Amino acid sequence: MATVRDAAFDLFREHGMTTMFGNPGSTELPMLAEFPDDFRYVLGLQEAVVVGMADGFAQASGRPTAVNLHTAPGVGNAMGAIFNAQANKAPLLITAGQQVRAQMTLQANLTNRDAARVPHPFVKWSYEVPRAEDVPLALSHGVHMAALPPRGPVFVSIPMDDWSVEADEDAARHAISRSVSGRSAADPEAVEDLAERLAAASNPVLVAGPDVDASGAWDAAIALAERQRLPVWASPAPGGGRLGFPEAHPNFRGTLPPAIGPLGQMLEGHDFVLVAGSSIFPYYPYIPGPLLPEGAALVAITSDPDEAARAPMGDAIVADVRLTLEALLDAVPESDRPPPEPLPAPEPPPEADPISPSTVHAALGDLLPDDGIVVLESPSSTMALRNQLRLSRPGSYYFGAGGGLGHRHYPAGGVHLPQPGRPVVCVIGEGSAQYAISALWSAVAYRVPVTFLVIRNEEYAILKWFADAESVEGAPGLDLPALDTAAIASGYGVESRRAEGLEDVRDSLADAIGADSPRLVEVRVAPGMHLF
Repeated sequence: MATVRDAAFDLFREHGMTTMFGNPGSTELPMLAEFPDDFRYVLGLQEAVVVGMADGFAQASGRPTAVNLHTAPGVGNAMGAIFNAQANKAPLLITAGQQVRAQMTLQANLTNRDAARVPHPFVKWSYEVPRAEDVPLALSHGVHMAALPPRGPVFVSIPMDDWSVEADEDAARHAISRSVSGRSAADPEAVEDLAERLAAASNPVLVAGPDVDASGAWDAAIALAERQRLPVWASPAPGGGRLGFPEAHPNFRGTLPPAIGPLGQMLEGHDFVLVAGSSIFPYYPYIPGPLLPEGAALVAITSDPDEAARAPMGDAIVADVRLTLEALLDAVPESDRPPPEPLPAPEPPPEADPISPSTVHAALGDLLPDDGIVVLESPSSTMALRNQLRLSRPGSYYFGAGGGLGHRHYPAGGVHLPQPGRPVVCVIGEGSAQYAISALWSAVAYRVPVTFLVIRNEEYAILKWFADAESVEGAPGLDLPALDTAAIASGYGVESRRAEGLEDVRDSLADAIGADSPRLVEVRVAPGMHLF
């Protein structure tokens, strides 16, 4: 007879979830016994790395992804990465082991005393199965919840002795064979009303957010902007984990600032703001001011009911972003407005010693292939990178939407796995890289040809910027002297180089990006914030 474990792996096969990310502990070993040959197990040496790699894989593949953690300690280690996966809307099915049922009431060692409550704020659904026979249905529930909009992580706690129990074959068969679809079309009347308001506006603008890319609406957003001759802004960078519009397109205007007052000022002169695939708005820091210019109206298109409900202004259509933009495109006429003025080409960064991050990013822009992918966590030079590279293909940019440091290093390998033909460059500060530096081991173990570009400024530059913005003086812990990431990476088996000066940076990056194994290039740069 089939066991609960057999049924679980059949369920994973049915949903194409044959790549599993994990860090096994004693409570997880029964699940992994006789691991199937048609599955791939990707090991991370710490649970934050595990969730981070799965986050990148889920976003890049567009599929729910299985994550296996070690009971309470492992879930605790992973919490920061789970928070970030929630912000990224990554569809993760996170399972964790639990003590055997006979010892849970005793709270024997490694018992997760309140397993469902621990990750609850950071997941869409959290559950501990009441009976072993319920495991397949609980996993099925989790897969569908993770994949339904708004996508996000879910959590299921499973006692370690459940896996060998005989499955209820009839219940398991139904749980495995179910399909659940969740792309919702917008109310036609709402689309028609939006089309009329957009066409009637004298100076409308489009704000494109990460769910344009995630929903596959890239082409629809471009066609709408061209038909209605809309200038296009990217949603604020801290909450924009992906690009919503090609940044080399002549309609593109740049990235909105992430604070209330400056963002409202940036939209001055526009009487209608259409926001597609973004919350309204991912603000931080707090700089008060008018939410919108006087007389301006706003309509948001989002698949997330909470994003729609919590917005501080404007109207919202809750529906699939791609389907709604395609319907809107069919409903609007060709506009006779003058087209937006294209942005000027990025200026060459001035020479300096040490070189600026902008100089490094300009070199990267010259060398990155057209289908290249950037995974970014260099907060002090984020805008410099986007201004220099102007990435313009879907699925080409991943940034930690949660806002915390230390969560972009380890997804880089996961981003590469479902699309091995596309080169991946992970741009990261030397401070951020340390949060889960063991991710380098996984890159080496699975020969993931990611280039790690470490921007070494010997400080937490973004925190110094915030200190100035918040009038904070004398804060400790903002400097990072003598942190040698290249040496650490070499210890993990990553071929590493320190680059000094523009030509050395170019040569080092050219060698690394074309390699068939992970490489690391560390560049010492001028400190401070860099925007261009």
